[in-house]
Amino acid sequence: MTQWGDYTTGERIKLLRGPDVTQEQLAEASGLSVATIRKAERDLGGSLQTLLRISAALNTDVSVILGQQAPRRAMHGADRAMMRELSRAVHDTAAGVGLDVQPPAPAELAAGLTAAWETYRTGDFVGAGVRIAPALREAAATLRAVPADRQGTAAGLLADAYRLAAYVANQFGARDLAYAGIGHAQHQADQAGDTVRSAMVASGRSWIYLRDARLDQAAQTARMSYEAIEPRYGDRDLGLLATYGWHVTFAAVVAARQGDVARADDLLSQGHAVAARMGRDVTVNGTAFGPATVTAQAIGITVSTGRPGKALGLFGSIGDPSGLTPSARNRMLLDVALAQAETRQSDTALDTLLDVCSAAPGWARNQALPGVIAQKASAGSATTAKLRKLSAILGTSMVIG
Repeated sequence: MTQWGDYTTGERIKLLRGPDVTQEQLAEASGLSVATIRKAERDLGGSLQTLLRISAALNTDVSVILGQQAPRRAMHGADRAMMRELSRAVHDTAAGVGLDVQPPAPAELAAGLTAAWETYRTGDFVGAGVRIAPALREAAATLRAVPADRQGTAAGLLADAYRLAAYVANQFGARDLAYAGIGHAQHQADQAGDTVRSAMVASGRSWIYLRDARLDQAAQTARMSYEAIEPRYGDRDLGLLATYGWHVTFAAVVAARQGDVARADDLLSQGHAVAARMGRDVTVNGTAFGPATVTAQAIGITVSTGRPGKALGLFGSIGDPSGLTPSARNRMLLDVALAQAETRQSDTALDTLLDVCSAAPGWARNQALPGVIAQKASAGSATTAKLRKLSAILGTSMVIG
């Protein structure tokens, strides 16, 4: 039986388009020419921007078109087991079921959530899911057990737990679970009366919208999230600045996905300004931001909007990348590899891609870009041996030749 990853990108586009949508209709919905659609379906090349517009028109995420996020039956056994337990934890705790666990001490609960977030930021999404499922039950049990005057703090921790559960679900394409988790996170953040946490949840919802190809909702929610916490000119609170800076920068990502390059650049400039005020990268409630983070995001935005040369220039200017989380650093290097492929540095792009995928194969399997980069590099002078090695690491077929 043919697996989703065995189809070519063009074949997947045709399958997603189906018999009820013509190439002409897809061209009109995506704002592309019919010739471009035909080329894409015949695997005759196409930029990332083209695939992003096609995915939005087909109401799916680009990772599905690229075969990197195939139907969930393609997940590994450990992935499926984690997702089953995570789903039970999210739905049970929201219903008040299974809360007969012993509530941990507040410091112990906070430490457990911090460890789960740190695992997530390394790119170990399965490990993060394994950690957050029991932490959800403990956080929900704690909220039920604490007196009324301490429920605000407990609700805030439960909001963080639900948000991380939603993030893990979104990474695995479990959109229904992601929406459920982020909805519960919003309720708990509201109960806590925490404006910053509420903004973080709104940004998380925006990301889920983005992965669900709901670009208008993603843009609107992203704007609401940063406007709600805009700092005053003289504010020096690093936590608030980091949260606001990340939200503005994510709004730039959404604008870029919509094709609004001018707005994306304007929002990026605001992010750079906030990062300059901070002077260093910090992490607040699972959100990391600072000079290195905003530059890494800028690299992704510039390459996705058709400016690979500028992206490589930004990479050369990033300076000290040690402030980046492991997953942020890996994502930046994927963007760099794509920029190298776009500028016809095929072997260099494959080397960069292999470095990332070898270092974090589990993380890379849940990303869309490796397939794009491999396809572009295979059209150049990249060696077959490198493409085969990449296929072995990711467990999926890559275009060769």
